[in-house]
Amino acid sequence: MFWPMLAITLGFLGIAVLGVLGIRVFIEAERLGRQVTHTTQRINRAAEDLERAATDLARTGDGLR
Repeated sequence: MFWPMLAITLGFLGIAVLGVLGIRVFIEAERLGRQVTHTTQRINRAAEDLERAATDLARTGDGLR
């Protein structure tokens, strides 16, 4: 009777450990998603600034002729 109980206990503990690890992976994936979103917004803002600066530079070059 000892061995079946030990096997059931170890099986339950294994499933519990996998559950905890799964939750940790889910939390880290959410955090990574938020970082990707934030970085994408920063890149888009920088691209808009660069486009605006290029437009201003083109206007300045047109005025020099």
